[in-house]
Amino acid sequence: MRLLPPKYIQAEQGNYKSVIKKMWISFLAAWLLGLLYLFAVSIDLLGLFGPMPSFKVLDNPRNDLASEVYSADGVLLGKYFKENRTPVAYEEISPNLINALIATEDVRFEKHSGVDARSLGRVLFKSILLLQLDEGGGSTITQQLAKNLYDMREDKNTGHLDNIPLLNTFIIKTKEWITAINLEENYTKKEIITLYLNTVPFGGNAYGIKSAAKTFFKKPPSDLNIPEAALLIGMLNNPNIFNPINHPENALNRRNVVLNKMHRYDYLNESSYQLYLNEPVTLNYEVENQNQGLATYFRGYIQRELLRWAQENDKNLYTEGLKIYTTIDSRIQEYAEQAVTEHMTLLQQRFNKHWEGRNPWANKNFQEIEGYIERVVKRSQRYKELKERYPDNEDSIQIILNKRVPMRVFSWQGSIDTLMSPIDSIRYYKRFLHTGLMAMDPNTGHVKAWVGGIDYKYFKYDHVKQGRRQPGSTFKPFIYAAAIDYGGYVPCDQFFDISPVFPEFGGWTARNYSRTYSDSLLTMREAMAQSKNTIPAYLIKQMGVNTVIDYAKRLGITSPMRPLPSICLGTESVSVYDMVGAYSTFVNGGTWTRPLYITRIEDRNGNVLHEFAPVTKEVLSEEKAYLMVHMLKGAVQERGGSAQGLYQYQMARNNEVGAKTGTSQQYADGWFMGITQDLVAGTWVGGDDMNIHFRDAEGLGSRTALPIWGRFMDKVYADTTIGITKSTFKRPARLSVTLDCEHYQKIITANDSLRRYIPPQVDSLKEEGIL
Repeated sequence: MRLLPPKYIQAEQGNYKSVIKKMWISFLAAWLLGLLYLFAVSIDLLGLFGPMPSFKVLDNPRNDLASEVYSADGVLLGKYFKENRTPVAYEEISPNLINALIATEDVRFEKHSGVDARSLGRVLFKSILLLQLDEGGGSTITQQLAKNLYDMREDKNTGHLDNIPLLNTFIIKTKEWITAINLEENYTKKEIITLYLNTVPFGGNAYGIKSAAKTFFKKPPSDLNIPEAALLIGMLNNPNIFNPINHPENALNRRNVVLNKMHRYDYLNESSYQLYLNEPVTLNYEVENQNQGLATYFRGYIQRELLRWAQENDKNLYTEGLKIYTTIDSRIQEYAEQAVTEHMTLLQQRFNKHWEGRNPWANKNFQEIEGYIERVVKRSQRYKELKERYPDNEDSIQIILNKRVPMRVFSWQGSIDTLMSPIDSIRYYKRFLHTGLMAMDPNTGHVKAWVGGIDYKYFKYDHVKQGRRQPGSTFKPFIYAAAIDYGGYVPCDQFFDISPVFPEFGGWTARNYSRTYSDSLLTMREAMAQSKNTIPAYLIKQMGVNTVIDYAKRLGITSPMRPLPSICLGTESVSVYDMVGAYSTFVNGGTWTRPLYITRIEDRNGNVLHEFAPVTKEVLSEEKAYLMVHMLKGAVQERGGSAQGLYQYQMARNNEVGAKTGTSQQYADGWFMGITQDLVAGTWVGGDDMNIHFRDAEGLGSRTALPIWGRFMDKVYADTTIGITKSTFKRPARLSVTLDCEHYQKIITANDSLRRYIPPQVDSLKEEGIL
């Protein structure tokens, strides 16, 4: 064996040491450079890399959360959102979801600190060098969370180097790695899992696991079984491609991939795996939107007020996860909606039969209004848009408006898919009757139910507060309230059923519904119960129409009212909202309370941002308010009372109820206002406008609106959990006015100076042509 000379051995050793030294120097230099790079990225050196999430932001990560509307009894009524996301706690998440997530996305989740070097190495070797693309990515759940919470690609997060291709991608990944490590330092593994599942999108406008579970299965995430959990976790890879609605086969295959991984990593045994593998995908799918759920009209109305409040308080209704607590009782609301649906379904059938073979838009002589639909079309937004597009070409507009197109339309038997032209759709929808109902606790002012129409999806117009229609005889209690408080009258005062003449208004006189006068003496209570027009007209003559308007305004009517004597017929339009508030004043001892429907607003953490207090005003004394309650009871108790139809309902039996019916001209509006000690409710029924109406007594408020109230109240009283029971009205202890009219008449007969009304001579009225 030939040995090398010592000098050669020494030279080789020197070269080896030199190489090792250089390698160490290179390694240390690379390490230092890497550290310097990471440090530079973390502090955004010279603005080259873009800002990183601060520690404060990491401690309080924010993502868009839907604002939620709750009923007074704690039921979620609905949400306002751009992204439908509601957070859940770790304890509310099924273990099936967590197991599926870890097995699929990050099996070493419990072992790494945000970045998994082993997974990165596997991706580099298998996915890139061996092209085995089915082995999964190298991003951990924590990295994906960092990406979901903090979009490094946003302009506000970019730096000067982001314009360089490939380098910008590496910088973004680096920032996600650093953020993931910081997240691991700030949160526990359970918190990271929870944050992740609360932020990820699932498609179908479902963001976060709670919304996804409700959208696809109508379940809370705690109740998801293994196949359901696997389906949802599988969708995270690509919510569009693996959406079970649009791509059921893809979704099934992806679910089975997740099940396979759960089996591979011992989250499923062999028998369970085989069982679930063969299960079909079963959904209970419903995309959450504003057209569904309870109190849709109410939520639609208060949305405008909440947006105003949010703007004034620098909040975002759609992203900040506000909690809005309302006065609505979900049970009372549900009964109100049921009553509306039950009665309006039947009433629409009657209306259709009533106008069978004819169009329901008619003039005061009940003849069809020529060109009505054409005029309605020209007021529509669609026509205005077409007019801008074709300003000088009416023919083109008419061709488009008369072209049949596929559309889905409302019917009381469910939505109908059909072919219909835009003009025909207007003609179709104009045939429907509409309604509004509001119920309120008169003692607190809390609104308990709000039904603004027959179907919010198809008819967005709110007939509770937005709509105003002629109230007919339901306006008369305001005249009688003025007579009692201002004029000093009492319910037992008598009047002839004869109308005075108003020369200053062209000799106008008020005629009763029957078009005749009875020539008889009636008490005020009888007159209101029978809905006479003549005696309110006399009271207006005595007090002045402005006095009546003043009392109506004091009682909460906000609509403009013209000073005309015909106001006694209820010719000035009002809202259901105002009317219910006004009638509640009588029950509430003369104190008007503005109807209250929102009690407080909280932020996402439960901090109270705003509390809403009732607004009240003393209008009548307790005694005079009770006299009005007594007057309203007359519609049910007096002979010929207009509300005696209530006796067909259980709620009117062995119970004190006050009421007033109302019908406007040509039967265009039917009203019913009902009071009890614990609940005051008002209902209106009518066409889309006053040209659409019944032709005869079928359109009376006692037939169109009263049945809704009766059905509704029957349901409320039948539910003992609500706590509303049959009761008497609170009678003031110091009520000095007698309610026994026979006794009262004896008193004033014995002392004529007490008489406040001297009836005109009937013969002279006949001579003047009034009778």
